[in-house]
Amino acid sequence: MSVASASPGAQFPSPPGGFAPAPVQSTRRGTELILIGFAILITTISLVLVEASQEQSITGDIAKYAAAYSALFLIAHLAVRRFAPYADPLILPIVALLNGLGLVLIHRLDLADAQSAAYFGLPVPSPDANQQVLWTTLAIAGFVAVLVLLKDYRLLARYSYTLGLAGLVFLAIPAILPSSFSEVNGAKIWIRLPGFSIQPGEFAKILLIIFFASVLVAKRDLFTTAGKHVFGIDLPRARDLGPILVAWMVSVGVLVLEKDLGTSLLLFSTVLVMLYIATERVGWLLIGVGLLGIGFFFAYQLFGHVRVRVSTWLDPLADYNNTGYQISQSLFGLATGGVAGTGLGSGRPAQVPFAKTDFIVATIGEELGLIGLAAVLMLFLILVIRGLRTALAVRDSFGKLLAAGLSFTIAVQVFVVVGGVTKLIPLTGLTTPFMSYGGSSLLANYLLLAILIKISDAAREPAVPKKKGPAPIADAPTEMVPRS
Repeated sequence: MSVASASPGAQFPSPPGGFAPAPVQSTRRGTELILIGFAILITTISLVLVEASQEQSITGDIAKYAAAYSALFLIAHLAVRRFAPYADPLILPIVALLNGLGLVLIHRLDLADAQSAAYFGLPVPSPDANQQVLWTTLAIAGFVAVLVLLKDYRLLARYSYTLGLAGLVFLAIPAILPSSFSEVNGAKIWIRLPGFSIQPGEFAKILLIIFFASVLVAKRDLFTTAGKHVFGIDLPRARDLGPILVAWMVSVGVLVLEKDLGTSLLLFSTVLVMLYIATERVGWLLIGVGLLGIGFFFAYQLFGHVRVRVSTWLDPLADYNNTGYQISQSLFGLATGGVAGTGLGSGRPAQVPFAKTDFIVATIGEELGLIGLAAVLMLFLILVIRGLRTALAVRDSFGKLLAAGLSFTIAVQVFVVVGGVTKLIPLTGLTTPFMSYGGSSLLANYLLLAILIKISDAAREPAVPKKKGPAPIADAPTEMVPRS
């Protein structure tokens, strides 16, 4: 009998019992590697374009940065392949591309600083791109360490109160330190020591998200109990408002004592969204928005630095040479970029103060235009969506809330940064995740990424069938027992 005329059973014989084994689920790590290769290619081409435009020649810096960047993300890929083989294959490549574009822009601004120093006869500053590569190395090391050491993300719930207390301590330290050790550009959010500085709030946000995810899961019945029914909405009982009031007081305290609107808004909005996800009650959102409005109103009335931020936001040109200079230059740069941008290396983004940190979005908008900025925002959107898909797919409630909180905090941070740079909201001082120059933000976001990848791995891992125990008496086969 020919193969064509053979029965399907003859070609693919079924095992005893009549059921074929389930196909092995692909880990998609090959797809991840290919996408990381594209990120490396785009980053390298961008470095070439920057140097060709700025110096009309190609230097050895391109090979140095491209080699270091490639090696770091290949190591990160191997770590994911080994310790989180079923993780989402898009998350790491998207972060790799964002990090690479950030390195390109920092190198581009280094070249502008060198040209400016040469023009004024000043010493050429050391390139910040070198330091960014070093910080990326430390961040990837932290990323790999979390993947290796965190065998099960659910262990974090066991230490949630300890982690929450540590997060509050991290937030409080800059507030109680003298301004000489904690204040930069008017915000008391740093711990500054000789040769070393760190922004503890970046790590506090992760610890507090873990804490609130654990509390919301453990006390879910308390939060879902309805109080008064007003205008078709079930409001929570007054005695159940404790956690959101604590989050509100912490956020207002950060705003007042540390003069940091960005972290305050980030913390409170993330907790509020996690509370809504856990309870599915609109009443919590209404109370949270009301508390946020009350806090900002009294802060505006009582504290001068809040009024300065608001007045600068409303009319930056009113005090152009002082408080309005930064946001004004940002808007001029975005207008210069237009739709298609000036091209990598062809704009003047160095005219904006802190173009490598708080205002790197303005650099993107000027040299890559609206198209390039929209593409970067789309990458962030895909990253957040993949994180939320992980929250939907994971099986346990703690993992769902933790993945949703980590994903949403990235979304809020990007919104706050882009909103401040484009004058949609007052300036906040937050940095763009994975792109801005700085060690604390980069390290904290890679730790966040590692936790999200561990949750994604657990969500996508195929279920292992449980071993069958001994058959019940009713189902046991009949046995012939010989008479003794």
